[in-house]
Amino acid sequence: MDLRMPGLRGARLRRPRRLVAVAAAVALLAGAGTWTAVASDEAPAVHRADRVMDMGGGVRIDTSYFTAGPDSDRRPAVLLAHGFGGSKDDVRSQAQNLARDGYAVLTWSARGFGRSTGKIGLNDPKAEVADVSKLIDWLAARPEVQLDKSGDPRVGMAGGSYGGAVSLLAAGYDQRVDAIAPAITYWNLADALFPGGVFKKQWAGIFINTGGGCDRFEATLCGMYDRVAEAGRPDAEATTLLADRSPAAVGDRIKVPTLLIQGQTDSLFPLGQADAAAKAIRANGAPVDVDWIAGGHDGGDMETSRVESRIKSWFDRYLKDDKGADTGPAFRVTRTGGVDSTDGAATLRGATSDTYPGLESGRREVALTGREQTFDNPAGAAPPAVSSLPGLGAAGGLSQLSSLGVGVSLDFPGQNARFESAPVADDVRITGSPTVTVHVKSTSEDAVLFAKVYDVSANGRQQVLPGQLVTPLRVEGAKEGKDVTITLPAIDHEVEQGHRLRLVLASTDLAYASPVAPATYTVSVTSDLKIPTAPGVTTASAGLPAWVWWLPLAGAAIALALLLSGRRRTAAPSAPDPELAEVPLQITDLSKRYAKSSDRYAVRDLSFRVEKGQVLGLLGPNGAGKTTTLRMLMGLIRPDGGEIRVFGHAIRPGAPVLSRVGAFVEGAGFLPHLSGRENLELYWQATGRPAEDAHMEEALEIAGLGDALARAVRTYSQGMRQRLAIAQAMLGLPDLLILDEPTNGLDPPQIREMREVMIRYAEAGRTVIVSSHLLAEVEQSCTHLVVMDRGKLVQAGPVSEIIGSGDTLLVGTTTPVEEPVVEKVAALQGIVSAVRTDDGLLVRLAPEDGSAQRLVVELVRLEVPVESVGPHRRLEDAFLTLIGGSA
Repeated sequence: MDLRMPGLRGARLRRPRRLVAVAAAVALLAGAGTWTAVASDEAPAVHRADRVMDMGGGVRIDTSYFTAGPDSDRRPAVLLAHGFGGSKDDVRSQAQNLARDGYAVLTWSARGFGRSTGKIGLNDPKAEVADVSKLIDWLAARPEVQLDKSGDPRVGMAGGSYGGAVSLLAAGYDQRVDAIAPAITYWNLADALFPGGVFKKQWAGIFINTGGGCDRFEATLCGMYDRVAEAGRPDAEATTLLADRSPAAVGDRIKVPTLLIQGQTDSLFPLGQADAAAKAIRANGAPVDVDWIAGGHDGGDMETSRVESRIKSWFDRYLKDDKGADTGPAFRVTRTGGVDSTDGAATLRGATSDTYPGLESGRREVALTGREQTFDNPAGAAPPAVSSLPGLGAAGGLSQLSSLGVGVSLDFPGQNARFESAPVADDVRITGSPTVTVHVKSTSEDAVLFAKVYDVSANGRQQVLPGQLVTPLRVEGAKEGKDVTITLPAIDHEVEQGHRLRLVLASTDLAYASPVAPATYTVSVTSDLKIPTAPGVTTASAGLPAWVWWLPLAGAAIALALLLSGRRRTAAPSAPDPELAEVPLQITDLSKRYAKSSDRYAVRDLSFRVEKGQVLGLLGPNGAGKTTTLRMLMGLIRPDGGEIRVFGHAIRPGAPVLSRVGAFVEGAGFLPHLSGRENLELYWQATGRPAEDAHMEEALEIAGLGDALARAVRTYSQGMRQRLAIAQAMLGLPDLLILDEPTNGLDPPQIREMREVMIRYAEAGRTVIVSSHLLAEVEQSCTHLVVMDRGKLVQAGPVSEIIGSGDTLLVGTTTPVEEPVVEKVAALQGIVSAVRTDDGLLVRLAPEDGSAQRLVVELVRLEVPVESVGPHRRLEDAFLTLIGGSA
């Protein structure tokens, strides 16, 4: 996820609907410049036209318009908005896809972002919101856009965070909007930044910083921020200002079909924001579906492909009137956890319901024990407890770890009270917001508390804070004592049998402003903990593997938590092997079981060696064990057998030799307003290592970014961001570089550039390991391959040898071969495997007794319509043959 923030939309725009008014607006826009047709470099069939439009008052908005197909075809339109700190370029790919699917798509950079001018108004109704209405005016005059009536185009809106809010607001202020699909956004910005009357200082500061500084905002917003930041708490004027620019201010006017997509790992805009939106819009009689994705502003999998597909189906149904379009369930939640059926990797699974359960469905009462407790708010509110790390979501927030059962929160003794349940008798799934009533008394007039519910393991050694989410609350008039009902953050989390629930009330939190004056709080629990279970939500039986993009960052987050708590873990390292001192990687008899008592293996007896200068491709179908192998290689989990040695040193968690290993993870996060060079310098400073050790110029030369390093990252293309991320992994010039899917999301020219980056890096005698599903690209960029299937090594060696293996034949057939016949061929003596392809069969011969002549005889006997027989020549063919088609 990138640091894209919500969009606000304010005062109602009462626009005359007469044709003359529309014509006047279009004439205003038409005077702004000349359209330039630009063919898309990703899809030539999509036509893009760029134009800067004059919005009046000296404000100019940079736009792009995407269409495909004959201009004579009338089609619905879609407005795509970007996130905070970004620009129209961030949604270009989605715009092109929608254009191919028969929509006219308009994207734009909001005021103050990209090439657009003007002050940032957080979707001021007289500014950003008015801009949207003018864009709709322009669409109404396009000959290829479908109209509901004169001046009223058939139009939908979508966007994430800042762009999601403007979608909601547009539907409230302009009745011409017909359907919306906002994502990871807010309903009430005041509630999001001042929850429970407490200032969310870290996120607010990031908001201002990402916008380019306070002077880039409207004066009223800048003054509000300065005032609240100085006071450490919001005032009534600040709350009103943000509330008035929020979708909630016009909630009773949003009456269009709405698909709400909200993130579970999101301490900025948590699930409760989407819940409030769903209730309000549904009350207006509009269709509303809710989708809780795995990611959010605190990191995680944004499920981009699935989400964009669902948005398209939503628009197909409500803009194209395609009643057969599958818009999905009324409610869907992505559940993280468990293991893949073959390699033990973390999985993502969808759970659904025909109705939206809200946040209170199926409440179950859990008794909490614990006496009345007294604790302190320390002077200066320091040291603060740690739950989330706002702003690090793009690089992997702590919430990603909690979803995988890793506890990384920190509460200081003497600064919190704890109340605990008995062990749960069976597995319990919490879906929604738990509630509890407590009695609070303070030596100060007000008390500020941070409430959270932990999942505590059966042995009590591990506690996990789901989503790393807390509920802040300001208890006014607490000096005399007061009962307060706390609504805890909405989550979707399974508590395993034998685990306990622990309610913690803390006096501080790193992400929020606490009173700096010392105080003493006394609290007691006066009710059971009520947890929602949403019994109508059922989980799908199959899931998709979660890739290793989070792994290095998980290690960094764990290290941070251990550092903060002052705990150190030591282990006696194995002696280095001097004979392997120059070998980048040797894996010997490596094994990992799913569980200590299990006889099922994720990786079993795996051995291979990687030499200097090699670019090694790690291949295998889903469930092959690649993820588990990489986790062990990076010291994140311990093997059950065998060993991994990097330059002769045995790998273990925290092994010093890991400093010689660099890793690129998909979706690396950068501060968009800083230049590429500034981002890299900031990252290296955070490592604490000397500047001269970074070898910055060498890494940048290999990455090949050139003059772009001086530009803000928000101006970068996807390919440039990928290369900047690899440059970051190359800092310090690690001898072993691990790249996971480095070409994801890139177009062919960008993929070619990435290939050259990998080759240049290895040419200097360093080693690259790349995991990728693009077999054609692996064939061109890698020198060696390791192919895995079902946890075992299938084949390893130079690419040329694997591709040119003489034991694999491509049998061309005149008609497709039926599966029963394929099975008979695979069962023949001398045959290792047989796999169907579009052109016939790929057959692998046994080294001892397989022969092409005997194969042809048997194929004729089985009445296979053989047209040709010859050796295969593509990596894809070799791969499918080696794994027996299990990909």
